[in-house]
Amino acid sequence: MSNVTGKRLIHRLLATDAGWSPLALRIPIGIIFVAHGAQKLFGAFGGYGLEGTGQWMDSIGLAPGALMALLAGGAEFFGGLALLFGLLVRPAAAALAFAMVVAILAVHIDKGLFMANNGYEFGLALLAASVALLISGAGRLSVDASVAARAAAR
Repeated sequence: MSNVTGKRLIHRLLATDAGWSPLALRIPIGIIFVAHGAQKLFGAFGGYGLEGTGQWMDSIGLAPGALMALLAGGAEFFGGLALLFGLLVRPAAAALAFAMVVAILAVHIDKGLFMANNGYEFGLALLAASVALLISGAGRLSVDASVAARAAAR
């Protein structure tokens, strides 16, 4: 890959003119995803860890459950950390959006909209925030913006 091609790729992946608005999404959404991923991966915050989450995923037809729990938990935990730091926000947001589509369709869609009935409203809100970050990028006060600015200056 030539230096010019590499520069373009970095710019497309990391550059953002979104200002401060993505920060208002990245911090709370990142915290939520980290916490939910920690439940799945480590059993933190009252979660069931990989084994319990994997068994549950098997029971709802997402097999192999252990792998699905690892993928979902990994996307949520590490994707959430990426949002918090503003590091590779677009790829992280894409993975998180995909995870939310799977959660909505596999778990919540048949229960209606409202959370009180285990519906999809929370997943839909997280999906919307993830898609917004996928479109906007990390914004200011992010590792992405810093790396993109340095790459553009070279």
